[in-house]
Amino acid sequence: MRGVASICMIVAASLVLCGCARDPFVTEAGEARVHEWWIVHQVDRVTDAALPSAFVYAKASNSNVEYPRVSSLQLTCMEGKQPLIRLAFDFRIGTEENTMLGYRFDDLPGHQNVTTRVLANKKIVVIDDRETIARFVAELEKSQTLYVRIRSIDGGRTTVEYPVAGAWTAIRAAFANCDMPAPAQLNPGRARLPGIY
Repeated sequence: MRGVASICMIVAASLVLCGCARDPFVTEAGEARVHEWWIVHQVDRVTDAALPSAFVYAKASNSNVEYPRVSSLQLTCMEGKQPLIRLAFDFRIGTEENTMLGYRFDDLPGHQNVTTRVLANKKIVVIDDRETIARFVAELEKSQTLYVRIRSIDGGRTTVEYPVAGAWTAIRAAFANCDMPAPAQLNPGRARLPGIY
């Protein structure tokens, strides 16, 4: 009887600890929703600095995978200096050596062979080239959809269409304190906002 009581106490203690073991830093705590965007409002406990980020999700298809799977598009700023666009997939998209990405916003002209990096897990591609990001963000802020196509010799063909309405808010949240490059051509009718362009 005493042994059963001890086991019950251990299980109960484990459940209590498991319930509070996750730090908000690694959860969705502090997220707000704007249209289809999830905007993160978290603070790094090491630096007391805000961790700006915005996500949108969609189902992605791949020629090597039977069913569409979840994908995310993330806008963020690393250390307040480097803007970054991250596309993550639930399947292998290819390798650094043989993956080509193209995208198109709404009915704007498309962009092929975009400068990107495929990370080591072969499921994440990032855009960190500053000129490419400037062009991407200038088109993103006035668009409703983003169509992405990835071609790879070993990862097959991947497509995804993200709903990006409301990106104006997501861009300003993710890049509020980031050293953003100015796009080559801004819409002359749109005023520049401080800290963004």
